[in-house]
Order: sequence, then C-alpha cells, then structure tokens
Amino acid sequence: MPITLYDASIPVYLQMLRNLAALLDKAETHASASGMALSELTEARLAPDMHTLIGQVQLASDAAKGGAARLSGQTPPSMPDTETTYEELKARIARTIAFVETITPEQVNGDEDRIIELPTPSRTLTFTARDFVLKFSLPNFFFHVTTAYGLLRHKGAPIGKLDFLAGAAQV
Repeated sequence: MPITLYDASIPVYLQMLRNLAALLDKAETHASASGMALSELTEARLAPDMHTLIGQVQLASDAAKGGAARLSGQTPPSMPDTETTYEELKARIARTIAFVETITPEQVNGDEDRIIELPTPSRTLTFTARDFVLKFSLPNFFFHVTTAYGLLRHKGAPIGKLDFLAGAAQV
C-alpha cells in the first residue's frame, strides 16, 4: 500500500511531540538532581538571535497543530505564546497532541494536489498539500524539535539519539 499524506504527517507529529515531552521530563529530572533551576533550561538558546527553549517548544507545537489543521482543511487552534514555565510547556505539548489526535485519514488523504496557502507577515506561501508536508511542514517541525533537543542536551540532560527517535521501531 502506498504511503499517504496522513501516514507521512499525523503519526510523525504525534510521535515526535510525545518524544519532546519525554525529553523535557528527562531534562527536568536531571535539573532537579543537579540543583539546576528550570529557568536555566527554559531560557537557554543556541545563539543570541535564536528562540529560547520556550520558543522552540511553542514553534514545534505551532508547526504540528498548524500542519495537521491545514492538511485537514481546518483553521489551526489558537494557542497564544504565553508559556513561561516548564509545566506550561508540557501542558502546551499535551494540548497539541490532543488536537492532532483528532485528525483522521479521511480528512487528510485523497487530494494531494490541493492548494494550501500559508500567510506570513511578508507574503503568502502557496503549496500543494504534498509539497506542504514534505518540503515545509515536516522540515520546519523537525527543526524546532531538534533545536529543543540540542538545547536540553547542551544543558547536560542525559538524553541521546534514541530518546529523540523513541517509538520509531514500534509497530
């Protein structure tokens, strides 16, 4: 059976959001054991012009819920970027997972060439649904999840590649 847009997107968003939540849990345990304030994690950034961990989690959430919504013909749910604590970040991931779990294959599959428009502050990006998933949504999502992983790892969290990829081998 050929891979569908649903197969290539929704389960991927869900797996990686769950992995991101688990990465945050491991980093929180490490911070507690080592006496590190959680704010040292939430405010960490790789470069001065990059988002903090808070921003990376918010943007990963936006990419997943926005991708899932657009692929299913919906407006992405509003989640204002108001998180300032670790608990709020974990709650945002949980809300994002809950939304993405509502998307069905029937909502996504069947019209891979339909047009998806993504307004930005400077212009509107136009994609086919196929190109949206493969060339924009997933790469953008993985960028932010990977950057969050890198920040946590840099701060000493005992996480590795298999934590990032957890669940990939499950059937």
